[in-house]
Amino acid sequence: MKLNMKKTCVATMLALGTFAHAERMVVSYNDNGNGLKRGHQVLVEGDGWFAVDLDENGKSAMRGKSGFRKMEVDAKRFPLSIYNDDAGDPTLQQLTPYAVYQSQANQLNLQAGQKVCVIDSGLDASNNDFDWTVITGDNDPGTGNWYDHGGPHGTHVAGTIAADDNNVGVVGMAPGVPLHIVKVFNASGWGYSSDLAHAAGKCADAGANIISMSLGGGGANSIEEGAFDDFIANGGLVLAAAGNDGNSVRSYPAGYSSVMMIGANDGNNDIADFSQFPSCETGRGNNRREDETICVEVTAGGVDTLSTYPAGLATMSAATADGVGIPSSAMENVGSASAATYFMGTAEATDGGANGKICLIDRGNISFHDKVANCQSSGGVGAIVINNEPGMLYGTLGSPNNTSIPAVGAAQEDRSFILGASTASVSIGASDYGYMSGTSMATPAVAGVAALVWSNHSDCTGQEIRSALKASAADAGAPGKDVYFGYGIVKAKDASDYLTANGCEGGGTDPEPPTGDLALSGQRTRGGKRVELSWTGATTSTVDVYINGSFNDNTANDGSAAYNVNKNASYTFQVCEAGSTTTCTNQISL
Repeated sequence: MKLNMKKTCVATMLALGTFAHAERMVVSYNDNGNGLKRGHQVLVEGDGWFAVDLDENGKSAMRGKSGFRKMEVDAKRFPLSIYNDDAGDPTLQQLTPYAVYQSQANQLNLQAGQKVCVIDSGLDASNNDFDWTVITGDNDPGTGNWYDHGGPHGTHVAGTIAADDNNVGVVGMAPGVPLHIVKVFNASGWGYSSDLAHAAGKCADAGANIISMSLGGGGANSIEEGAFDDFIANGGLVLAAAGNDGNSVRSYPAGYSSVMMIGANDGNNDIADFSQFPSCETGRGNNRREDETICVEVTAGGVDTLSTYPAGLATMSAATADGVGIPSSAMENVGSASAATYFMGTAEATDGGANGKICLIDRGNISFHDKVANCQSSGGVGAIVINNEPGMLYGTLGSPNNTSIPAVGAAQEDRSFILGASTASVSIGASDYGYMSGTSMATPAVAGVAALVWSNHSDCTGQEIRSALKASAADAGAPGKDVYFGYGIVKAKDASDYLTANGCEGGGTDPEPPTGDLALSGQRTRGGKRVELSWTGATTSTVDVYINGSFNDNTANDGSAAYNVNKNASYTFQVCEAGSTTTCTNQISL
């Protein structure tokens, strides 16, 4: 009787699907794989592998078949960006994103011979800011046409690389460079590691020598890694985003040694707070070593990056004060208005003085909606709400929104200029251009720089270009190489000059951080809660201690110091002579 009950329970659980949950797996094989594929719908495949949905019974059966080599989870990959759809007015003139100037992309002309493969969500064919005669593409199984966008991400990334220098919209890092687009993100906005492996082959078949991937996720996959290994073995260069969680977790595919990991900085040469910073350390115990290919190698501008969008999918805001354009962000209400200005303070009540005017309003005390509503109830025709802390004011009027006049946000830094103006204008409408932030935006910037540099040094390999970008990067953050910036912010002209002076081999070595005669060592104690540092070689009476790339402490130069830390977090340490940014120890991770 008990045996019958067990059988009934098992049958019931099977019927309910308890044991039948399917998981997408990547299967590797030794022979032709036909026996393994029989009876299954192959989702995507490459040389010696295929992806397939398998439940637990299917996995067990697959392991027992002839030719089976191994099986691993097909990890999900997601676009890496933080969205901010607000834009200026690129319909009036061609705008140059700050990263172009910051990375010297405007100082180097593109030569023939380069093609960048963008693995992402497709490219909107209706955007006119591209040279469509040099753009091709492929579709991953099930993603649809590569020229039908799957959201703004892929179009924004492509524009950062290659938006044309055509006096409209924006200009890319390498304007007009040929692109090959591989659409891998599904309707839900993500793809699999096997899709990326398949896409790498498509990039190679299309003749691309650079792959740019603004995407990532947890978990390594050997098939995915092998595809990128093959690409660089054939002379190519692969770049991927470090990730946007602001922690030390390693994201893939950026975490593979064959892939150059890219972090993000802002327009002030500061690291973006979202840019991930995994350790360069690998191995355990006596096998611990530094490997700069598994951590951030360089950075580029990735905060509030203006680029192309699918047609009409971004919100455009424009504002002027006394006829001079000011940065702005769209809050609500499509329309435009121009009028004399009227300062309403924090606009906590109606004010007849605002009738027929553009209301200038300080942030604070009440909601944005109520501020704009009081402006409108006073007869105001538009509103500029000014931030009460550094930076741009990004906000909405919420729901329900009972206002109709166009309202934009403005930065605190522009407050004095705005309040001193006698006239102002505001405008909000749909646009083909918008802002995004993320390591997703930094990665195509570096891809564009790489294309520029490589086009001027066509005899070099992808790995030699990779080394040159690091050797010529502008040091930022803590002196020398660190986990946040890697070697620093990429510089196109400096990288080209480096190769001109040193040849493709660049002297045979990558740059090392400035160390002088100083040396640093350290260890964790008290269960990982305390770090004890020891150094030698400093000549000043005190030394500066840097933790995680930032100045932390000035302490006596007695050769040792100790700091309390979170036992569950990793940290980088460096010691410099007091006031020096060049005479420093090596950097260690603990």
